[in-house]
Amino acid sequence: MNLFLTLAYLFFIGSVLGWCLELLFRRFFSTANPEHKWINPGFCVGPYLPIYGFGLCVLYLLAYLGDVHSFGSTDSGRALLFVAMAVSMTLIEYLAGILLLKWMKLRLWDYSSRWGNVHGLICPLFSLIWAMMGAAYYFFVHPRVLDALAWLADNLAFSFVIGFFFGVFTIDVAYSGHLVARLKRYAEENEVVIRFENLKSQIRRVQDRFRIKPHFFFPLRFHADWSLRDYLKDAQGVLENRRRKRTE
Repeated sequence: MNLFLTLAYLFFIGSVLGWCLELLFRRFFSTANPEHKWINPGFCVGPYLPIYGFGLCVLYLLAYLGDVHSFGSTDSGRALLFVAMAVSMTLIEYLAGILLLKWMKLRLWDYSSRWGNVHGLICPLFSLIWAMMGAAYYFFVHPRVLDALAWLADNLAFSFVIGFFFGVFTIDVAYSGHLVARLKRYAEENEVVIRFENLKSQIRRVQDRFRIKPHFFFPLRFHADWSLRDYLKDAQGVLENRRRKRTE
């Protein structure tokens, strides 16, 4: 099958599955969402996270190269392959995080409390988790991916679904990018970094306060009497109060 179509298919699957994973993590484990509400993760509107799509493409390519060069035939070869997967996923995570942090003044995740973290964007614990996920992918997912790609090769009409996904995804990125640009302007004017998940949680609290029905796929849709700047100032005040309480 054409490599481009293969990677497009994997990007679609990885983005959607990664969104599901992050949705559950933020619902049950995230400290940025202490009320444990259902909050749409990431900065896009739709149910997908591009970083996981890129990650699945990288895992597929590494596993494919491992099969071609017979790395998977020995324990040492598999260990080397899993290390390469962990390093690659950590690098993707760091590059995406540093791009958003330095260019857009936006922080989507924060590992600052984790040992050995770098700028709060990567840490040894999550690199280990990436290695474990790489191993799980190689043993349990990769064979199914190969079967799915074989099915796709025999049913190329499904490529229209992939094309539709990328059409919607492109529009979504343009819409979300416009919103992120507004957040960047506020961050630069006030010399702050916006913690995106905390902002969405704070908006949800305000919506609950005014008894407004939340918009799951538009978590940054605002109350008629509140502007984006009002929400940002409110969220900033909440964070400062929390820091003050920790130091008292």
